[in-house]
Amino acid sequence: MFNEEQKMILGSIVIIYFFFLFILSFYINKRSIKTYDDYNLASRNVSLFPIILTFVGTAVGGSTLLGFMENGYLLGMGQQWLNISLFVMGILMAFFLVKKIRKIGNKYKMVTIGDYTALRYGEPARIPTIISILIAYCAITGMQFTAIATILNITIGLSMTTGIVISWILLTIKTYFGGLKSVIWQDAVHGTIQTVGIFLLFFIVLIFAGDWSNISQYAHSLNEGSNLNVFGITTTEVLVYALTIGGYQFVRQDLWQRYWAASSDKVALRGYWASIILAFLIGVFAIAIGVLGKYGLQIDMENPELIYYEVVGYVLNFPIVVIMIIVLMATVISTADSFFMAGSSSIINDIIKPRLKNADDVTLLKYSRLSVILVSLFALLLALYIPQLVNLWVTGTAMLVSGLLAPVVLGLFWKGATKQAGVTSMWIGLIVAVIWQIAGHPYGIHPVFLGLPISILTLLLVSFLTKDKEQDNYIDLAN
Repeated sequence: MFNEEQKMILGSIVIIYFFFLFILSFYINKRSIKTYDDYNLASRNVSLFPIILTFVGTAVGGSTLLGFMENGYLLGMGQQWLNISLFVMGILMAFFLVKKIRKIGNKYKMVTIGDYTALRYGEPARIPTIISILIAYCAITGMQFTAIATILNITIGLSMTTGIVISWILLTIKTYFGGLKSVIWQDAVHGTIQTVGIFLLFFIVLIFAGDWSNISQYAHSLNEGSNLNVFGITTTEVLVYALTIGGYQFVRQDLWQRYWAASSDKVALRGYWASIILAFLIGVFAIAIGVLGKYGLQIDMENPELIYYEVVGYVLNFPIVVIMIIVLMATVISTADSFFMAGSSSIINDIIKPRLKNADDVTLLKYSRLSVILVSLFALLLALYIPQLVNLWVTGTAMLVSGLLAPVVLGLFWKGATKQAGVTSMWIGLIVAVIWQIAGHPYGIHPVFLGLPISILTLLLVSFLTKDKEQDNYIDLAN
């Protein structure tokens, strides 16, 4: 795809870019990170511009840019329902949950979803909460390792395994020193680069692709005309996306942390609204670029995972290709370090901190950084085990949704959910989903189709059976 001279240039750019991020992380660490809240919640005073771009940077990662584009190339415009699921759930989140989450988080100085579930259902709820979160966030972090490994494979010819290990080392070091404050300010840079870059790429590809009638004619000549239809997708696929990647929006710890990190309620809500609109458009464009690459540019390739590189190489000259590689790096890194922080915050806040008595900020900061290393190791193993981007994303989110969605969301609105019911539904939903995943989806049933309904039924049934034993368990957000 690239000659040796171009590979050397691209490899140098990747090294320089990471070096820039290291310097920025060290600078922010030395200048701004003094306390536990500085490291895990960016001091709770982030303004509108960086909060918008950190939401975008977190939402749009390697799976969106590379995975969505690959799915568009292989499966067509019907994959827009993956993106639509995210957008619809984001709208519901903005209307019904953001203010509640922010209010309770500020009132009780929460750091993680585990803080909420422990308050709502008691301390035993922390354990299934952190297990669900770690499975999901280690999977999604591992997904970013795979995305960077692909970049290194294309640019300097490293094997995927070597690339995954190198990306693990680089991202771990950067996040270890920087914390959430560094992540958010780097996302302000990354979010700008990726948004402008993908918008420009889409319109350039649209021009090169030509007339729609020619695109349609070529697709029909391959007997793939249905791939141009946005409804060319099965109901089962739509439901899988809606209940995994879509449902996961409600229990995304990285989002909850950013709601609490915002300087005001208005900043949190406006920033989130702006981000879901931008993320939706980027997703639409990424899938469409994959479709146009196949039927408009008529790119025929054996490895669709490389469609992004083929497209930029087809429509752009090499100096601009270099810029688009930077766009891709920005996209992947902005998501990876955000999920690092979400997972590591759970380890320090929900496992280590409750067992430390009167720990000072120096001790908590030390353990926060060690937690980053632990998350990175789990993520590395998952990246090596499941290297496919979207599969890794769906797998991780299915575990999180099955374990947490029902008790967390219903717990915010329904006074009748009891402590015993909440903890029981978390464990059962998670265990069922994990077993079904390990078993390889028997009968073609996705784990979320068992884990989530069983979790909901358990919550309702156990609440009904234990309602007389527990009184005044509901957390009143109005007070």
